[in-house]
Parts: sequence; C-alpha cells; structure tokens
Amino acid sequence: MADLIVALDLPDAPSAVELLDRLPDRCAVKVGSILMTAAGPGFIRGLVDGGHPVFLDLKWHDIPNTVQHAVAAAADLGVEMVTVHALGGEAMMRAAVRGARDTVAVVAVTVLTSHDDLGFGAVIGRRVDAVGAEVTRLARLALESGAHGVVCSPAEVALVAPLAAGRRIVVPGIRRAEDRADDQQRTAGPAEAAAAGATHLVVGRPILQAADPREAYGAFEQLARG
Repeated sequence: MADLIVALDLPDAPSAVELLDRLPDRCAVKVGSILMTAAGPGFIRGLVDGGHPVFLDLKWHDIPNTVQHAVAAAADLGVEMVTVHALGGEAMMRAAVRGARDTVAVVAVTVLTSHDDLGFGAVIGRRVDAVGAEVTRLARLALESGAHGVVCSPAEVALVAPLAAGRRIVVPGIRRAEDRADDQQRTAGPAEAAAAGATHLVVGRPILQAADPREAYGAFEQLARG
C-alpha cells in the first residue's frame, strides 16, 4: 500500500485551483519549481491551510548552509515533505535534515526518471552500465546522511527497499498501461510500484490531463492501495 500524491505541474495558481476543485478534498499534492516560481509561498500556505499535505519538490542542490536555510523556510510554510539532490553530497544532506527541525521530511532524489544509462553517464562523467546501481549507491549515501527517504523511479524500488526499511520511498514516473510515458524513461504501474515497496506515488499528467481528474485519481488510489 502506498499514498498517492498529485503533481500540480501547472503554470499558475488559477490552473491549480481549478484542478483542485475537481479532485478529492485535502488530497496530498506536489508543488514543483514551475508552480512555486509562478505562485509563490503564499499559494503554498493556502494549500496547507486548506488541509492539503504539501510535497515541495524543489530538488535543492547547493552549498550546505543555503540548503539548510531553504529547508527551514519550507518547514515554516508548513509543508510535509521536501526534496534535495543526493548528488549534493553528505554534508549538504545532513544540513538539510538539520533545517527540517523534525517538522518536515527530507527525501533525496537519486537519479531523475528522465535519465537513462547514457544520459546519466554524461552527467557524472563516466560510463554507466546500469542506472539501478547508481540509484542504489546514491540511496545508500542519502540514508546514511540521515535523509528521511529517497526518490527513485519505479524500476529501482525493489533495489532501494531493503536499504530504506522504515523510511520513505517516493516514486514518480507512475503510469498505467494506457498512459503515455511522455518524457519519463523508467516507468511502472501503481500496483507494481506499491508491491515493490514504494511508500508514496507521485502522479501528474495521467490525472491532470484526464477528462475526469477525480475519477482518474480514484483509479490510481485504488491501484496504489491494492
């Protein structure tokens, strides 16, 4: 069983509000860099005040002091979970956890779902024969640094689950058989990801672009919960 989070990957606050009116009350939502930049912290406070658990997905990757204060500012907004990049290293992730002050969960992004072996190899400057091995390496680093969980694609959940017992495994790239993959390289269905050990499933376009977002949400939720 996994919790469902709707990715509000929309261009502005009015679009997000319109969508939320077509979803269940108080559903968990993810706000990424596009909507955060367009709508700002006041919009986040509005979501929190409206009872929505907010996953602030800004994927911080900066010097430790900056990330610590960014996470602290997010905690002050009342969000439930935030992301940092595991590639930022141990010191940065430990600083992020300090900034969380036990009020917000810090989860570390391992390898973006848009990367394949060749693309990620170009990022880190060496050949990558299996992204899964890199996800495992970064997940271990994140968890040893005190992160409350990790973010990985559905393809690596089974690899990460033994390392992350009792902590969060947040999984984007969730698609049913009838959904388009779009720019995601490593996808799987909600039931498959939940069975492998995912604790939170992030779904965007298959719900956002559905003719009936509430119905699509219900279908994903049922699959995620088994």
